[in-house]
Amino acid sequence: MSGNIHLHWYLPTNGDSRGLTGSGNDSHVVEVSGGFRAPTLSYLGEVARAAEQQHFHAVLTPTGTWCEDAWITTAALARETSRLKFLVAFRPGLISPTLVAHQAATFQRMTGGRLLLNVVTGGDRFEQARFGDHLDHDARYERTEEFLSVVRGVTSAPAERPFSFTGKHYDIREARIDPAPYGLPQIFFGGASPAALDVATAQADVYLVWGRPPELEAENIAQLKARAAAKGRSLRFGVRLHVISRDTEDEAWAVADKLLTWLSPDRVRKARDLLAKSESVAQSQMSALHTHREGLPASARELEIYPGLWSGYGLVRGGAGTALVGSHAQVADLIEAYHDVGFDHFILSGQPHLEEAWHFGEGAAALLKARGRLAPLTPQS
Repeated sequence: MSGNIHLHWYLPTNGDSRGLTGSGNDSHVVEVSGGFRAPTLSYLGEVARAAEQQHFHAVLTPTGTWCEDAWITTAALARETSRLKFLVAFRPGLISPTLVAHQAATFQRMTGGRLLLNVVTGGDRFEQARFGDHLDHDARYERTEEFLSVVRGVTSAPAERPFSFTGKHYDIREARIDPAPYGLPQIFFGGASPAALDVATAQADVYLVWGRPPELEAENIAQLKARAAAKGRSLRFGVRLHVISRDTEDEAWAVADKLLTWLSPDRVRKARDLLAKSESVAQSQMSALHTHREGLPASARELEIYPGLWSGYGLVRGGAGTALVGSHAQVADLIEAYHDVGFDHFILSGQPHLEEAWHFGEGAAALLKARGRLAPLTPQS
């Protein structure tokens, strides 16, 4: 399995900060000295160029009303970079699948094949309602499968036989989008509910999870590979994590301790109440890491749920709630442990994203490269 690890970084399109708050879907809450870094093209360009100069294959650009639009942002940043790919997140129910296929084909041609697609069905009914989408949880996933069927259909249809589709959510008539010469980008997709897993095994190229301990995911990976194979498909796997990588273990955990000192019990309580309203099964799994705890821990180590895996982010952040913490060698070893159970793609982030890209890139990522574990850094990798 050597030589197949793909490292990706995160673009903080809602702004950045030195704390656990202020660079996620809570950028209006800044409880950290050093303040808030606005998501300007200049700053995001610095983050993207840092990722390109290091060992990252792509950057994930999130989606939501709390951040800048991913398509527009990455189109601008494509001119700021030359090799780096862009993993563009978008919500499938809010845009025509034929239009997405068209945008993807154009993006590929304009950038030399540097697009990846992150399909985000959405587990927050309040966020969906802001866009006028009122389907329930399972219906949203049903629509996502139809959406991806259309995207694949219109980009694979021959010129003499355009693609038509009639489903519950879409009625597409004689459509065809030419994705040449790069083809349809890889489709990344996440979701832990039964409805989501049905979509993943039928349509995704890479199935994404938020970082729980590796052995918890090993059985899940085996089952999903078998379900995909039964449908005549293969499936690869990715994990979303934060990271604190330093020269020594003590230095890394000191950073985690400092991140906790900038939090308040009231902030943690408000975050818990908000996240409890989510319909996302994956979010409930992240939140479950803290259901036994009230208030703030005395030290970061109290939230170490597996050697080198810290759940501190999930105290106040939705989505990925865990981080790899340790020396560069320890972080590299833990990435290899995840790889050994089946993960090829690692989508990472850190506080602030510019500085942490260099810490990780010159440390753990450089070790992984020296060990021969990284996939080639080419637009087609």
